[in-house]
Amino acid sequence: MASTASHVSFLPPILTFCGAAVVAVPVFRLLGLSAVLGYLAAGVAIGPSGLSLVEDPQTIATVAELGVVLLLFIIGLELKLSHLWEMKRDIFGLGFAQLAITAFLLGTAAMALGFSPPASFVTGVAVALSATAIALQMLGERNDLPTPYGQRSFAILLFQDLSVVPLLAILPLLATQVGDQGSLADSLLAVSEALLGIAVVVLIGRYGLNPFFRILARSGAREVMTASALLVVLGAALLMQEIGLSMAMGAFLAGLLLAESNFRHQLEADIEPFRGMLLGLFFMSVGMSIDLALVREQWVMLALAAPVVLLGKTLIIAVLSRLFGASWRDGLRSGTILCTAGEFAFVLIPVAAGLGIMSPAEAQPLTALAAITMLLGPLLSTLVERLLKNHVGSADEPDLHGLNVPEGELESRVLVIGFGRFGQIVNQVLLAQGIQATVIDRDVERIRDAGRFGLQVYYGDGTRLDVLRAAGAEKAEMICVCIDDQEAMMKIIEIIHENFQNARSFVRAYDRIHAIELMNRDVDYQIREVFESAIVFGRAALEELGTDPEMAAQAANDVRKRDIARLVLQKEVGAMGGAELVVGSKITPEPLTAPAGKARALSPETRDILGEGVI
Repeated sequence: MASTASHVSFLPPILTFCGAAVVAVPVFRLLGLSAVLGYLAAGVAIGPSGLSLVEDPQTIATVAELGVVLLLFIIGLELKLSHLWEMKRDIFGLGFAQLAITAFLLGTAAMALGFSPPASFVTGVAVALSATAIALQMLGERNDLPTPYGQRSFAILLFQDLSVVPLLAILPLLATQVGDQGSLADSLLAVSEALLGIAVVVLIGRYGLNPFFRILARSGAREVMTASALLVVLGAALLMQEIGLSMAMGAFLAGLLLAESNFRHQLEADIEPFRGMLLGLFFMSVGMSIDLALVREQWVMLALAAPVVLLGKTLIIAVLSRLFGASWRDGLRSGTILCTAGEFAFVLIPVAAGLGIMSPAEAQPLTALAAITMLLGPLLSTLVERLLKNHVGSADEPDLHGLNVPEGELESRVLVIGFGRFGQIVNQVLLAQGIQATVIDRDVERIRDAGRFGLQVYYGDGTRLDVLRAAGAEKAEMICVCIDDQEAMMKIIEIIHENFQNARSFVRAYDRIHAIELMNRDVDYQIREVFESAIVFGRAALEELGTDPEMAAQAANDVRKRDIARLVLQKEVGAMGGAELVVGSKITPEPLTAPAGKARALSPETRDILGEGVI
């Protein structure tokens, strides 16, 4: 039996990471800096070069890489193949130009410093790549990902991530002698395996994942959906790693294939907590990788090289963005976001060193340089952002024309929770005026039925804040709560009032008592689900009985007005002068017009109920 000490041996490093994050991140945010800087600084402090609270950063880095994997999965979920095709000019034009030109200039500089041609190539591409995790985290903090410069920055990052696959395949070729047919055959075999692996992920994602999630959704077990989401992400990542590709690429591909799925928002909400936690751990592992002893030893070279890399990449990206139609302001913002070296530098450099392409004396300073740029880059970006906000007028604000926003992200003015008989009719009315709502429901059959409406209907639990955020509640003008579960409804209203105050709340009331409770919660509009239909029913009955249609309409309107007046009175002072507060009491229905006569019981059972004597 394991000792007590072995059971708790994993707690000290966990507590160390949590404590460092809890202290550093709020401090940096309080100073107006990015949370990324807080994580990086915390990593430096607790790493081997700081307080040495964590002895083996490499072990932590292996786990922390999952943060980047989950980040790329969520990015894939937020894209669609059609949107990716619309971005092809920025991805394959701007992205390729940035990587090729930056790698060439940095590689040339490395060769001038005495690096061999293969080592210079690795140096150029490793530093030319940007930090996807840092850039997307900062764009997310600023809510700038949907903006033109955010989309161009993402296009560059996406091309860089795609380029990692061929770059990893090229490295073994650089390490072999020219004409070595055996090594060339091995490389071709590796490329074939990579293509086969990608084909397997695509086929499973295209034809297997939606039926798989549909079956699991019927079980109603939320934890099973979370486990299945992690299974898909980590399974795709592991498959890509086994065939020699990037784990992040596998996760991105899985997310992209699920972007059209009705389960997209629920998956995003399930993955998001793990992504945020592991991504913070990744940033801390980068901070721990900075060898302060090496920095002190070669501080002159690093002090010169780091600004050259940051400013040089910023200038290159700004000029290229301008050539591709961006303003100088947006180009500069993209440049500072992408000026750091990337996460894949920590993959390419060790692989190159292991293959003998680079010596340890070349690889170690280059790794330190990459980590230092990741530490200083967010600081430069924050400073430039502040300067632009302070000194650039509103006339130079970015033009939103031609903005490529993922379909449905900004066009859904209305979020409808529940797609049952009530929610379907609400959507019919909205569609009649060309308003396409985003709908959340967790009934698989309703989701399938909603496909005929042409709506964005996603599987998810509307009582969860993360699901509402993922479905676009922060951008919605109106949130319509159309479910019939009163307890869940009240929980949703609390979430709306606390987190989405800009959205108007339209709520379906179950009955009169529920309507009064909703009015006390200050919803913008409520209606009892059977009230209007009963009014229309009664009006039609009057007309069928020979009442003039105008008089029937007048009678219906009179009942409607009297009911509203009584409802407001019951909300303000109570229907029974406070007696309704007694435990067990309830609001009883009352006639809105004086009865013409006394009620008559027509059967013995009815007379018992009404308390009448035996006739």
